[in-house]
Amino acid sequence: MAMSLRHKHLDVIKRMLNLNQPLPAGGTGDDAVYKVLVVDKFCRDILSPLIHLHELRKHGVTICFMIDVERQNIPDAPAIYFVQPTAPNIHRIIQDAARGVYESFHLNFSSSLPRALLEELAMGALKNDCMHRLSKVFDQYAEFVTLDTAMFSLALPDTYVRLNDPSAQDKDIETAVDAIVNGLFSVFVTLGVVPVLRCARGGPAEMVATQLDARIRDHLVSRNNLFTEPGHFGTSFQRPLCCIFDRNFELSVGVQHVWTYRPLVHDVLGMKLNRVVVQGEGAAAGVAGKGAAKSFELDESDTFWVANNAAAFPKVAEEVEAQLKKYKEDVEEVNRRTGGRADVPFDEQELLGNTKHLMSAVNSLPELTERKKMIDKHTNIATALLGEIKSRNLDGFYSLEEDMLTKGTVDKTALLGALKGKGTSDDKLRLGLVYLLSMESAAGAEIESVEAALREARVDVTSFLYVKRIRSLNISLASVNTGSKSNLVDWLSTTVTAGVKNFLSAGRQLALTRTVESLMEARLAPELESYMTLDPRAPKGSAPGIHTKGPFKEAVVFMIGGGNYLEHGSLVELGQRCQPGKNIIYGCTEVVTGAELSRQLGVLGHKMGVDASA
Repeated sequence: MAMSLRHKHLDVIKRMLNLNQPLPAGGTGDDAVYKVLVVDKFCRDILSPLIHLHELRKHGVTICFMIDVERQNIPDAPAIYFVQPTAPNIHRIIQDAARGVYESFHLNFSSSLPRALLEELAMGALKNDCMHRLSKVFDQYAEFVTLDTAMFSLALPDTYVRLNDPSAQDKDIETAVDAIVNGLFSVFVTLGVVPVLRCARGGPAEMVATQLDARIRDHLVSRNNLFTEPGHFGTSFQRPLCCIFDRNFELSVGVQHVWTYRPLVHDVLGMKLNRVVVQGEGAAAGVAGKGAAKSFELDESDTFWVANNAAAFPKVAEEVEAQLKKYKEDVEEVNRRTGGRADVPFDEQELLGNTKHLMSAVNSLPELTERKKMIDKHTNIATALLGEIKSRNLDGFYSLEEDMLTKGTVDKTALLGALKGKGTSDDKLRLGLVYLLSMESAAGAEIESVEAALREARVDVTSFLYVKRIRSLNISLASVNTGSKSNLVDWLSTTVTAGVKNFLSAGRQLALTRTVESLMEARLAPELESYMTLDPRAPKGSAPGIHTKGPFKEAVVFMIGGGNYLEHGSLVELGQRCQPGKNIIYGCTEVVTGAELSRQLGVLGHKMGVDASA
């Protein structure tokens, strides 16, 4: 089985927590050595989805501090610093070392420490006579956030704006591209592989691919080559493919509404770093002031989440009810076998008070307790989603957008009705954007009527006008699939999903997924003839070798300008559908909701001078 990016990234972190010593067979370091962990915000976000607090303690970390807060001296404890290589962080490290805040300083930088900052660190330590406290300095090449076994983000905000800003200077573009290349280089160092690069010619994708190729080439001939080991993230000796895309390749996917569980939790409830906050039952039902906010973690330790995150929302709600029913049946069975009553709540004391089948019942108690916590978690999340779906008509927006994206047509009356009906301003703006991006043959008068409906609904139309202007200049912003159909299933009548339509796509495949499949299978498609192939291991200027031709079993797909869970899920499904299966890792500059990307389009509209008041 292919090794996941998450596992490899976690191995790097665990080794760092073990003072960069090899981990023993058990996978945890020496917890007898009590350590302090100091991080900055970026590196805290790297750790958050990877390792929990109790796991830090297993590695001897007793307390964690932010680097920019005042801290008391703990002179008998070693400190592990995990920070980005920035001038403010270097200054703070020198200050802490000069004060003797900790016994020793184990410095770990998320990416390569530039020589200028290394010299500044050395000079500062010498000047303050604290060099003896600096134990070692490590470049960890961990400048990315792993969100799943096969998904990562570089956590670079507003990259879409930075790379499409009409007023951006060359140095601004170069800085943005350098940050992306730095993050991608870290990913491949962590995976231990040198990829074959593919991208469309022109634009940010080519810029990133070309610079990443040069970065890896330079590193391969350096004395400190991190790719010398035959590391690979699968069982094959074949190198992986790296497909790099720009958000404008399929802009509609970034703004459209979604209907599967994980994309919905992110888009509607604002999941960040695998954690979502929802209101209690009273608040979810619309009762003001009722229900305390609850925070839930959603990762691979949650078996329900792993099994259902790609399912349509009504199917998830049905599964929650099925799990709850099964749980109640199991509790009744335990009560029956231990002499308890089935008509009273499950009680641990009652269970322990009965000696019949005692050991079996005691052994089942932790598992039943965990199942109940998991069911309660997803009941809370599903209820919060249902409240938003009903109040905002999200099923209606999704249905209209699917029709436009799959059929290339739309019921004009239904479209204008949705723009005048329920939903937030962001919901209506996103519907208007999908209309612009999918209805290529729409007449000017039709577009004007949609714009008028948005204005009537008091929606800021700057984003709409920006895309409209780009569209009028015949710049291709999106690739849409017009060859598949959408199917609407009857209304469900279950408790949680009453009144919500269950939408099942009848084969619609994202343009991104179709292209990745063609690139991995090395198909001779006309639309791929212009795609560049770069091999960092090949002599510069030489033609790509036979080993770069494919087909490929593994790939890293990277989206510049903002990615989303819809694309991730589509690529996971592709990997599972292929025979034999393929291992596909999805990454992006940042994970954005449709509303967040719409706002970035609005920022570009303002920078372009679009007048929304006209």
